[in-house]
Formats: sequence, structure tokens, C-alpha cells
Amino acid sequence: MTVFEASLADGATPPADAVAPRDSTADAPTSVARLNGTIRDFVARWNTVWVEGEITSWNVRGGNVFGRLKDTQSDAQISIRVWSSVRGRIPADLSVGDHVVAAVKADYFVKAGDFSFTVSSMKHVGLGDQLERLEKLRAQLRQEGLFDPARKKQLPFLPHVIGLITGERSDAEKDVHRNAELRWPQVRFRTRYAAVQGDRCVPETLAALAALDADPEVDVIIIARGGGDPQTLLGFSDERLVRAVAAASTPIVSAIGHENDHPLLDDVADLRASTPTDAAKRVVPDVGEQRAQIAQLRARATSRLTQRITHDIAQLEQLRSRPVLRSPDPIIAERAQELWLLQARARDTIGRQLDAASRHTSELRASLRALSPAATLARGYAIAHLEGGVILRDAADAPAGSALTITVDRGSLAARSEGEIAEAG
Repeated sequence: MTVFEASLADGATPPADAVAPRDSTADAPTSVARLNGTIRDFVARWNTVWVEGEITSWNVRGGNVFGRLKDTQSDAQISIRVWSSVRGRIPADLSVGDHVVAAVKADYFVKAGDFSFTVSSMKHVGLGDQLERLEKLRAQLRQEGLFDPARKKQLPFLPHVIGLITGERSDAEKDVHRNAELRWPQVRFRTRYAAVQGDRCVPETLAALAALDADPEVDVIIIARGGGDPQTLLGFSDERLVRAVAAASTPIVSAIGHENDHPLLDDVADLRASTPTDAAKRVVPDVGEQRAQIAQLRARATSRLTQRITHDIAQLEQLRSRPVLRSPDPIIAERAQELWLLQARARDTIGRQLDAASRHTSELRASLRALSPAATLARGYAIAHLEGGVILRDAADAPAGSALTITVDRGSLAARSEGEIAEAG
């Protein structure tokens, strides 16, 4: 039931001294006592209502409890009072951070003008109901892809600075520091403290996450707390925190509770560690292991290099043991003799080729001389040229009176044609 029902019981009328707006003016104001009494009488007519919320304050004084309930989805709160007569009827283990359902009735204290709710019954919210809501949210976020392995970021091999969100002076803080420093003594932390249960858990964790995610030196963020019952871990399944972790640019490691605990933060984080100790071991490498690996690699490299050098030395010794390398002079002498013979053969071949070429050249020269016009003239022949140097080949081309040039073996002479001579019959 979420709405109060106010009515006048059995046709009752408002008290005679009740004040209404029309009953007071600036010149005739009502008294504070009368106003408070009117409010008390009106509030007293509200029926009891069942309300769900989280205990954010629980103080016992004189057998009575004075506390506050906070809405599970917003910052809305109410003040509550549990009288000693009722405490025996409610669970004795109620405390801050518990998720409860309470039967409350509005009450207004006239003297202090204090509005609160008196509790007549209170019980823990059934874990089954909470888990059912949690699983519905888990299914919704999975459908949105927030748990997709493809979106998870890779953790750095050796983070420059580790961001840590945890409770102040908590065992989780000690476990993370101790195990990380044992593995890598030079590791650096930047820690932001936050409440790890109760109404301050989500807002303080969100603020710490925003600060560390904005720090450029922080390479990875661990959110850690020790184990607890499912009620105390509900803050780490809050939708606001889960979505903030999904949107962070820095890799997030969830280290909440023990191995069997499974808040939604585990699903959305880039790495889920079973415990704070496990988170430390998975975020930083073990310096001892790294040194052992380096020593192993160095030994392996030395062994391979030694084997290679030994093999090369053996090959060199094998080459040195061959006769050709042990006593190379006979082979050099043999090769020198072969070279001398090749040179002599080359000289002989080239000489014969030059002689043959010389003889052929002489023959060509003689042939050219025999075929040249000069040789013809030397045998007593003459060559007649017309004007312009044209050789006279036909007597008809030199009619009577034509000027001619006659070339003989030794010189030329001028002549004039007297015409063609008829051949004797």
C-alpha cells in the first residue's frame, strides 16, 4: 500500500479548537500550539501503511529506537520511531543497511513540531524477492550487451598506478596492499574510501569511481570489500553503479565478497576476482616469477648460442683438416701451370688469327686494285667525259663539235668530237 487513507472515523467532526485558513488573519493569528494540534489531529486520522526501504540510521535510546528509512531507488527518506513495547516483536538483528518492510503510522509531535512515523511491525525483505528483482535486472543488462565479453577491456601487464575503492581500514584494503606489494614491491596505489554497505555505499562508490577514472595516471581500478550476507552486498548490484562501471574508460576489477558471492558488478567488470587477495594477484605480476622467467630465457639463449658456436667451430676444424687447406702450395702451383698454358694457347691462337686476317686483307686490296678504273687506264685504255663530267658511253652522245675531256693513265687532255665514225663495211 503506497497511499495513506485519511477519513473521519464514524462520522466524527474536527475538534472544536481546530484551526482553518479562514480562522486566522494577520490581525488575529492563531497560536503555534493550536496549529500543531490541528496538524496532529489531522495526521492521527491517517491509517497504517506498509513501506519498503533501507535502514540508514538506527539509534537505541532508553529502550526505544530512533532511525530513518531510505527509498531503495531514490534519496527520499522518512524518520521512524520504534517504541520499546514493539521492539520485542521485530527482529533483534536489525541494523543500518538492512532492507526492510515496515508497518508505519504517521505521527506529529505537537511540542517539537516533529513529523515522523511510528513503527508497529518490521521485517527483513524476503531474500527471494530481492534475488528475483536482481535476476530481472541482470537479464535486462545482459540483453543490453553490458556483459558482452567483447566490450571488456584488457588489463595492463604492469599498471603504473592502481586505483583502489574500498572501506577505510578494511581487511580488503590490507589484503590488496599486502599481496600486491609481495608480488611487486614498487607497486603504487591511489585509494578512495567509500562505505561498502548501507545508504552511503552507492553514492560514495560512484564518486570514488568518477575520481579515479578521470585520473590519467591510474591504469586499472579495483573495487574491493570482504564477504558478507547478500543483504550487505546489494549496493554492488545497484543499477546506477553497474552502468557507471560499464561506461568507465579505465579497466575495472570487481573483488566483492567471497567466491560464492555474485553481485552484478562481477558481470559488468572487465575482470572478476573471487576475493580481494585474488584481485591483487591478477592485477600485478609476480616479480619472482618474472625474474625466474628472465633467468630461464637467459639460460635458454646461452645454451642455443653455445650450441651454435660449438657447431661453427666444428665446421671450421673440419675445413682446416682438409688437405687443400692444410697444404695449399701444390694446388696453387698446379693452377699456375694451367694458367700459363692457357695464356700460351691464347697467344698462339690470336697470332694465327691475325696472320689469316692480314692475308685476307692483302687479297682484298689486290682485288680492289684490279677492279679500279686506274688499273684499266694503266693497261692503255682512256675514258672520255662530256661536259659536266658525264662518262661518254655512246658515240651518238658526242656529235661533231662536242667538247670532250680524255683521261689516260697519266693525266687528262681536251679534245673536240668530229662526229661519229662509220664502221667499215
